[in-house]
Order: sequence, then C-alpha cells, then structure tokens
Amino acid sequence: MTTNSFLAISVSQRWHDFWHGDIGEWILTRGLRIALLLIGGLLAARFINWAAQRISRRIDADFRESDALVRSESAKHRQAVASVISYVAIALLAVMVAVEVTDVLAIPVSSLVAPAAVLGAALGFGAQRIVQDLLSGFFIITEKQYGFGDLVSLTVAGIAKEATGTVEDVTLRVTKLRSPEGEMLTIPNGQIVKTQNLSKDWARAVIDIPVPTTADLNLVNQVLHGVSDTAMADPGLKDLLLDAPQLMGVESIELDTVNLRMVARTLPGKQFEVGRKLRVLVIAALYRAGIVSPGDSAPMVEALVHPATAGGAEETQGPVQK
Repeated sequence: MTTNSFLAISVSQRWHDFWHGDIGEWILTRGLRIALLLIGGLLAARFINWAAQRISRRIDADFRESDALVRSESAKHRQAVASVISYVAIALLAVMVAVEVTDVLAIPVSSLVAPAAVLGAALGFGAQRIVQDLLSGFFIITEKQYGFGDLVSLTVAGIAKEATGTVEDVTLRVTKLRSPEGEMLTIPNGQIVKTQNLSKDWARAVIDIPVPTTADLNLVNQVLHGVSDTAMADPGLKDLLLDAPQLMGVESIELDTVNLRMVARTLPGKQFEVGRKLRVLVIAALYRAGIVSPGDSAPMVEALVHPATAGGAEETQGPVQK
C-alpha cells in the first residue's frame, strides 16, 4: 500500500467518523432543519414584500391608466393597507420561525418564562416609544387619516416647524413624506401630534386680492365675477374645479388697500395649482379694467423746454406746474 493510498484512507475514515459523530449527526438533523427554516423564512419574507409592491404598483398603474386627475380615497387606503399587511405578515413570520427554531433546539418553553419576563420589562421601559409608534400607526391606518399620495402637514412633537409633503409610504411605525424641495422625511408615527390632510375628498383655493381704496368696488365685483365665468370656461381650470369660484367680499381694510377674497373648491391636492392660475386671470382682468394697486402708477412724461425759449416761456406762462 502506497503512502498516498494510506493518506486517502485516513482522510476518508476521519470524514466518516465526523459525520457519524455527535457534531455531524446534529448538523444532519437539527442543523439542517434550522437552515431550511431560516432559508424558507427569508424566501417567504421576500415573497410577501414582492407581492405587496406588486399590489401597490398595480393600484398606481390603474390610476395612471384612468382619466382621473387625482387618486381616489379608496385607492390611497388600499395602498397603505397593503404596506401595513406586508409589515405585519413579515413580523409574524419571524416569530413563527423563531418558535420553530426553539422547538428544533429542544429548548423547553417553561425555561423561557423568566427571560421573557425580563425582556418584557426591558421593552416596557426602553422600547415604549416603539410601542407608541405602532399603536399610532394602527390608528392612522384604521381611521384613514391619510394614505399614499396625500398632501399632508404634520405637527411633530419637539419640532416647531410643521412637516409638509406628499405621503410616499405609511407603515405601522413611520410615515415617509416627500417635501416640496424633494427631500424624504421619515417621521415616527408616535411623534405626530396633529395631522392636516390637504387633499382629503376636496380642497379649497383661497385668493386674496388687494385693490386701492379709491377703486369702485361695484366695478371690481363685476370684473371678478367675469373672472369666475372665465375660469369655468378655461380648459386648464374647468377639470380641476368642482364648482365656480365665488367672491366672498371684503376680507380686510388697510390704509391704502381693500382686500377682497375669492375661493374655489378644487380636486384634492390641486388647490395650489388652481390658485396660481386664478391669480393670473385676476391680474389680467383688473389690468384691463384699469384697476391697479396703490404701488402701481402710470408713467409720467414731462415736456422738455428748449433753452432758447425757456426765458420767454417763463415770462408768458409763469411757473411750470408738475
């Protein structure tokens, strides 16, 4: 028998003894089951996440393919619920895998009572903020305070400035907003003190119009009523308006101006776009009617007197009045 044959037999024997020993037997039985449980749990979690994203994309595609200008409230809520269900399903899956692993390891449940009590006490003191976030997120979803695509303004505890933006994701723990500047804001649900939904069912565009105190308010009212009719005939505005803009009357009186207010009910989230377009129509209509703000003035042109006749003009005409 050669040396190589002897070494091969020795390695084979050690390999055989390893797999028939305690460690090898544990790997082939319990270790393999634990590995399969972990791999299966990971694959199931990825499948749940994929299914939730597919549902969200499908809901978004239905909106984009339709003629609707804004998402319906049911579509917003369905997308939020899909995100929450996937979050809860993955959490339950993790708990189930953990229980199965403890069963494979033959750890008695009774021995986990004391550590669980200590862990529960620690969570009660250290993780109460997480529990608060989860409960707040649950009520946000069930009460339909806002959903995916809503324009909201949130008052956050400890922050003076309100967080305003479009909702891009809602889970049981956090709300993600896209600010007008394009920044992503992640806000824990437990820190939200007040919610202002700016795109719930319908919205209102408010336009304050300053006019000089010397202006004829009857004429101004006629001009603004004409703006209301023009807006309902405008192709870029009529689809965004729920009814004709209404003139509310004098809102305030200042030293040089009288502020009139016009309001218009719009589709959810379209109040800012409608407000900008209405202001353009108002400015153009007031300008055509000759109504300008006190800060505006017509250009004044003075006659230039020829130096040769300046003396004679002063003698015959007297001082020039400006």
